[in-house]
Amino acid sequence: MYDVHAMYIVLIAGAVTVFLRILPFIAFGKRRPEFVLYLGRVLPYAVMAMLVVYCLRGVNVLEGTHGLPEGIACMVVIALHVWKRNTLLSIIAGTALYMFMVQYVFPQL
Repeated sequence: MYDVHAMYIVLIAGAVTVFLRILPFIAFGKRRPEFVLYLGRVLPYAVMAMLVVYCLRGVNVLEGTHGLPEGIACMVVIALHVWKRNTLLSIIAGTALYMFMVQYVFPQL
C-alpha cells in the first residue's frame, strides 16, 4: 500500500519537474528574451553566494575550532575550482575534507 503511494508521489514529482524544465522552450521557442538570458548568466553566481552564506552562517570564530575547518575547506574548494574548473570535484573534495577535519582533526570540544 505505502510503496504504491510513494511510487505515485515520485512519478508525479518527476512529471512536474520535466514539465517545468520544458515550459520555457515551449513558451519562448528558439528566441529567448534578453531578460531570460541575463538571468541565466547571473543566477548561478547568486545562488552559489547564497549557499555559501547559508552554510557559513553558524560559524563562530570566537569559540570551538574558530572556524578553521570551514575556512580550510572553503579555500580548498576555491583553489581546486580555479585549478581544475570542475565544480563537482571542488564540492566533493571540499565536503570530504571538511567532514574528515570535523571528525578526526578538530573533534568537538
